Amino acid sequence: MPVATPTQSVIIVGAGPSGLMAAEHLSAAGVAVDLFDAMPSVGRKFLLAGKGGLNLTHAEPVDRFVTRYGARQALLTEPLQDFGPQQVREWAKSLGVDTFVGTSGHVFPTDMKAAPLLRAWLTRLRHPQSGPGVRFHMRHRWNGGLERGADGVFSLSFDTAQGTVRHQAPAVVLALGGGSWARLGSDGAWVPWLRSRDIEVAPLRPANCGFDVASPRAQAPCSRSEAEPTVSTSSGWSAHFTSRHAGEPFKSVAISVATPDGVSWRRLGEFVATATGLEGSLIYAASSLLRNEIAARGSATFWLDLLPDLSAQRVLAEVSHPRGSRSLSSHLKSRLHLQGIKAAILFEILAKDDLAKPQALAGAIKALPIRLVAARPIDEAISSAGGVRFEGLDHALMVTAQPGLFCVGEMLDWEAPTGGYLLTACLATGVRAAQGVRRYLS
Repeated sequence: MPVATPTQSVIIVGAGPSGLMAAEHLSAAGVAVDLFDAMPSVGRKFLLAGKGGLNLTHAEPVDRFVTRYGARQALLTEPLQDFGPQQVREWAKSLGVDTFVGTSGHVFPTDMKAAPLLRAWLTRLRHPQSGPGVRFHMRHRWNGGLERGADGVFSLSFDTAQGTVRHQAPAVVLALGGGSWARLGSDGAWVPWLRSRDIEVAPLRPANCGFDVASPRAQAPCSRSEAEPTVSTSSGWSAHFTSRHAGEPFKSVAISVATPDGVSWRRLGEFVATATGLEGSLIYAASSLLRNEIAARGSATFWLDLLPDLSAQRVLAEVSHPRGSRSLSSHLKSRLHLQGIKAAILFEILAKDDLAKPQALAGAIKALPIRLVAARPIDEAISSAGGVRFEGLDHALMVTAQPGLFCVGEMLDWEAPTGGYLLTACLATGVRAAQGVRRYLS
């Protein structure tokens, strides 16, 4: 039989950024907190995210910042106004971590590292200047056991190396993460547990993810105009392209995607070819549009502009220039500085007849249709979409059907691009739930 441990403290399950932030605000208000996590240490995904430089937030104005959350903008606006980009920087400063704004508006710690910030944060949580310190219970995996007694007290059960234990609390904050990076704790195992308690959960889907491309020789025509070349696909790059270019970046390019309302979404940047398709910042930025189109139609197409700094007229003029005895590869390199993976993808996708037609080739250089057939598995994604629906939560992120139970962070049904937006919203929802817990307890 599980041993029940009575406590008057609030239970938080999940030691990621949203759970830690909820713990900080509750502890600072004098509320005792017991924080549980299945992993042996806290903030594992947070540390991994900071491996190449921790992008804390973005310096753009809040009114523009909130537009990055798409369909959930209205629901996240208030939490982000309370704890948005400026508050994130002030919070980091209070931990002794200075920040700077990069050329693209991204905000980083001056040392570009996540570990010093996390260490300072944990020191504050364990040894606050006033109030009770947060008690950490590591290697405690919540197994879905959740009961609410007639007196409103929750009882949760956890699997540990010593067996199953049970803890009680008048309020519970679930900060269980989404479904990406299962090895770091975000495995989505909680989805059926909450659904069995009549809590609405949207299916978890990959977000900020890579995609598999269709094979370049079996795709139905997919062109914007009759002047464009016909291309085709079934599944994956050719062995020739993969062996030479997998892992190589497309730099200084642009992609365009047709949105559901018919507006063309276009952005400059870079991405990387993989063994089966594409990934990287520019692909991640369009991932929700591409993923949803695949779900609706079975595939999604974007248009790749290999030379966004040159006009279509200039490209056509250069391609049409007599090349004499030079090969097409040498001609493209000489006239347009088009070489490497940028030239290779033209030979990979276009038919020989189209390569020989200046107008078709120039059109492909400025708008090469790339068809995608599947998002990569959710466990490879940077983040996940879907989760606990806001329609089942109140203003303070409390489950309306389970008073005293709160949900925060990536387990909520929202998504955002990379660039500090994910982390900021996780922190903001942790703050919002902590405020709600305090009101509920009082």
